[in-house]
Amino acid sequence: MDTVINIALAGNPNAGKTTLFNYLTGLRQHVGNYPGITVEHIQGCCLHNQQGLSIVDLPGTYSLTAYSSEELVARDYLINEKPQIVINIVDASNLERNLYLTCQFLELGIPLVIALNMIDVAENRGLLVDAEKLSEILKVPVVPIVARSGKGVDHLLDTVIAATQSGVTPEPAFLRYGSDIDEALSEMVPIINKHALLTDIYPARWTGVKLLENDEQVYEKSTAVNPEATQELKKYCAQVTGHLQQTAGVYPEAVIADHRYGFIKSIMRQHIVTEKFVGDRLYTSDRIDKIVTHRVLGPLIMASILFGLYAFTFSSSTFLVELFASFFALLSSTVDSVLADGPLKSMLISGVIDGVGGVLGFVPIIMFMFFGIAILEDSGYLARVAFMMDRIFHAFGLHGSSVMPFIISGGIAGGCAVPGVMATRTLRSPKERMATLLTVPFMNCGAKLPVLTLLIGAFFADHQARYMFLATVISWIVALCAAKFLRMTVLRGESTPFVMELPPYRFPTINGLVIHTWERTWQYIKKAGTVILGISVLLWAMMTYPGLPEDQVTSFAQKRQQIIQQSDQPAGEPTTKALHALNAEQAAAGLRHSIAGRIGIALEPASQLAGIDWRTNIALLGGFAAKEVIISTLGTAYSIGDIATEEPTSLTRRLASDPAWNPVVALAVLLFIMFYAPCFVTVICIAKESGSWKWAFFSMAFNTAFAFIMAVTVYQIGMLLNLG
Repeated sequence: MDTVINIALAGNPNAGKTTLFNYLTGLRQHVGNYPGITVEHIQGCCLHNQQGLSIVDLPGTYSLTAYSSEELVARDYLINEKPQIVINIVDASNLERNLYLTCQFLELGIPLVIALNMIDVAENRGLLVDAEKLSEILKVPVVPIVARSGKGVDHLLDTVIAATQSGVTPEPAFLRYGSDIDEALSEMVPIINKHALLTDIYPARWTGVKLLENDEQVYEKSTAVNPEATQELKKYCAQVTGHLQQTAGVYPEAVIADHRYGFIKSIMRQHIVTEKFVGDRLYTSDRIDKIVTHRVLGPLIMASILFGLYAFTFSSSTFLVELFASFFALLSSTVDSVLADGPLKSMLISGVIDGVGGVLGFVPIIMFMFFGIAILEDSGYLARVAFMMDRIFHAFGLHGSSVMPFIISGGIAGGCAVPGVMATRTLRSPKERMATLLTVPFMNCGAKLPVLTLLIGAFFADHQARYMFLATVISWIVALCAAKFLRMTVLRGESTPFVMELPPYRFPTINGLVIHTWERTWQYIKKAGTVILGISVLLWAMMTYPGLPEDQVTSFAQKRQQIIQQSDQPAGEPTTKALHALNAEQAAAGLRHSIAGRIGIALEPASQLAGIDWRTNIALLGGFAAKEVIISTLGTAYSIGDIATEEPTSLTRRLASDPAWNPVVALAVLLFIMFYAPCFVTVICIAKESGSWKWAFFSMAFNTAFAFIMAVTVYQIGMLLNLG
């Protein structure tokens, strides 16, 4: 086998870049179109005709101007790593827009092969693209492909290998930018060459263009090499900017972009694209969008789809949930019958089985929820949700790009706040970014989903889909109101405009749906088997030790002996019931005396205002580490002392039958869990992304105080109205 060829995949979002990457490498990098999914480059490899190929999937970007993290990651990789060839994935059905990035690759003199993707979509729209003619004009190979099915991919790889082995180094393309810009470049390029300003990484003319575009990264690099020469070039840039402002009222970057599009227009006019259909026709996606993004019908359809998602999730998973509950009950009974009473038995049943088992019992619900969300993502509907929500977001002082971080964090349940917080990187306004970053944890992430399902299933079993839908709506309303409050107080400022591309609708593939569903479900299972297991055992120890004082243990032993002596039939049912009651009383006393119990009791005077008892306090404290731990801790707290029961009951039934719980308490606890402090990993991420622990601590304090006020309000009003 020859030496491995290093290839980079680059292109616009929604052009099919990651789909091609997955097809070539078999890796499971997600295909959705929202910031944060491919912020870092992803690497894989494949073998074609005995030739090894190392392939890097760069973030989707519209240009190489350093305005966002995606553009910076893509440009830095191309410049610093210097791949042997770049496959530029171009959407054949949106050729003009996609060629803008291609122009910049040509200006950089990067070895290039254009993959003309979605040629089938273009043909369905009545567009015929002349790939040979386009290749002749651009002087680079152009290969038509369909990445989803693999059509033309073998020919693409043959072309890539041939282009690499030819050893031909392309010359940077020379684009004209009008007399003002071209004059300035003619003065700047000699200075750049004379002082060798970044000439080892950029063509001199490209460096000049970047300086005129006021590219901060290029300015920093140039200043580091030669501050005096950079200052001289800056004067030329200032003169050109001033002249263009006086004569045309525009900045150089706008003129440069206009001339690039002019260059593309000149290409398109050479009959590169032929339209088979005459007249003004609406494509299928456009027809659908006229209905699903309608100002009135759109939100109603969105609400119906979300409600349908929850109805599907709960109705489809009921059998499997009951099966899982039966399995863990059987496992608990088996351990109970095999092991003698003692710490090991207590830890396995109360700490592991009732703790981790309680979390794993919700795997079917999680799986069906993720399957439904994968359909919405892969079909392109989630982008429409973002588009419709943008209309609302401006009213609350947020940017349209804030929509996707909210959705990623669990805006349609099942996301995660960590990538949601990271996705705020693409917001350019610092105050809009901070407001988004602080409010995305209010969404119902995948960690909260089992807890919400537990409480809704225990107290509102007849209307599970309705209550889950209401929980989603409430999370959006509360998050937006909190954002508005922050934007009116500590983060004042104007909202900035937003433009978003709507990708065409596509039929999700069975393979893609299975992969996406399994990936997310496996992450949940893996977390239950590692982090949650460790925390569950730790919390079990805190709820078990130091144990009752010796005198109380002796007292309970004496009471137990008295019950046996007073009974005529030691093995009879009355004696068994009395012993069970005494055992439960001793276990409750031991839990109260434990480290965790003491902490829970200390917080009870305040938490009782919201109807929350000391055992639930223990679970909520565990939720600071990870929200899934709430279930495992509740399972442990409500099962300690119950290890000898003949019929182990599920946590749902235990809560429903516990006198300290009722529907009002459940609602108060549910609201508190939805909105109190983010998990520890999210807090660290907020500190990292905001650049200060001040905002991380603010998030914990603000969210917890806000959640507590809501819980107290709901509980007090509910009890006043005798709804408990």
